[in-house]
Amino acid sequence: MKINQLMLFGIFFIGISSIEAQEKTSLTLDEAVKMAWEKSNEVTLANTKVNTKKYELQTVKNNQYPDLKISGQYQRLTKASIDMPNQGESASLASPDRAMIGMANLSLPLFAGFKIQSNIDAYESLYQAESVNAIKTKEDVALTVITYYTALYKAQKTLDVLNENQKSAKQRVTDFTELEKNGIIPRNDLLKAQLLVSKTQLSIDEANNNINNINFYLTTILKLDPSVKIQVNEDDFFNLKTTNAPTSDALALENRKDLEVIRLQQKASEANIKIAKSGYYPTISLLGGYTALDLKDIITVKYAMNFGLGLSYDLSGILKNSAHVKQAESKALEVKNTEAIMTDRIKVEVQKSIEDYDLAINQSVVYDEALQQSVENYRLVKDKFDNGLADTNDLVEADVEQLSAKINTAVSKATIIQKYYELLSVSGQLSQSFNLSKI
Repeated sequence: MKINQLMLFGIFFIGISSIEAQEKTSLTLDEAVKMAWEKSNEVTLANTKVNTKKYELQTVKNNQYPDLKISGQYQRLTKASIDMPNQGESASLASPDRAMIGMANLSLPLFAGFKIQSNIDAYESLYQAESVNAIKTKEDVALTVITYYTALYKAQKTLDVLNENQKSAKQRVTDFTELEKNGIIPRNDLLKAQLLVSKTQLSIDEANNNINNINFYLTTILKLDPSVKIQVNEDDFFNLKTTNAPTSDALALENRKDLEVIRLQQKASEANIKIAKSGYYPTISLLGGYTALDLKDIITVKYAMNFGLGLSYDLSGILKNSAHVKQAESKALEVKNTEAIMTDRIKVEVQKSIEDYDLAINQSVVYDEALQQSVENYRLVKDKFDNGLADTNDLVEADVEQLSAKINTAVSKATIIQKYYELLSVSGQLSQSFNLSKI
């Protein structure tokens, strides 16, 4: 009986462990980004907008094709009275009881002041702009994932360092408790050691809170169950290549998607000027038709075909249309000025990002040196404390400095990767690093 109970307990424990293991998911940055591209609401909306523009373009293109309309009527007549006074009194017609009419009309635009083609050009540019904007949306989503992913690593690494330091801090409390009992150190020193444990625990709680919040944000973007705990593998994270970082704004001015969107909108605005100017020209169409009529016992018409040209010219529009042209030209000028503003802003963003990336690299070197110095300093202070040449304040201060140096060193490595991808983003190179064209 005891053996069965132990087996049941073991199976239950294994089940609990397997559930906990399933909740933790190790994701590389590349996997996280591509998952966001496939599942995020922002990307789905961007793709839907592209499809909308595609259908709008197709609708405009249909305007260049002929319009063919057919219509027919069947009517029942009741005691129709037909009077033909010019035929004299001898003219006598039967009273028809039904009438049938059928018509087919064809209209093909031949010339509309270049309005149709200009309209197609405008919507073609807008469709391309929306497609490029969808790529920009995917880049923004990727950068958001990178930011959260990096923040999650920083929080997890900070927690690891804090937990490691907490173990030594608790061991110090244990040692000081024995020393205080034996009257070797005053109670004040024990309290300082205990206070450091409490402060470290507060930092641990804060780190856990950060991990939970960041993990929730990331799982929301990736459409994962909120109970899933994403684990950042340090080896995978630091194997990311950060080479060939842009050093100028040349690539950004050539590849930034938001700037390309504005340039395509500029092309659309130029086409809109041509559309407005089309009001100065007449509209010429090719017309054709077919009519059939059957008025029972009275008249039957077959093969009544017609064709010719139709001309429409709004003479009053010649005077009124100038306002439309000026409006279109003003909007084109707005887009041109927006492009100039965007160009200047991109230059500033790239320069700042380059400086931030270089700063992250330089800070990492300094943090590495500071870590070595803090470790050596703690060793020396610890030796002095053991020999009665340093007090508890010196030991605790050296320990805190060492802890801070360890956290700064761990975080600085991740900051380099984050700043590198931010530099790629402002330079329009982020999509290439994740093979966006394959998504």
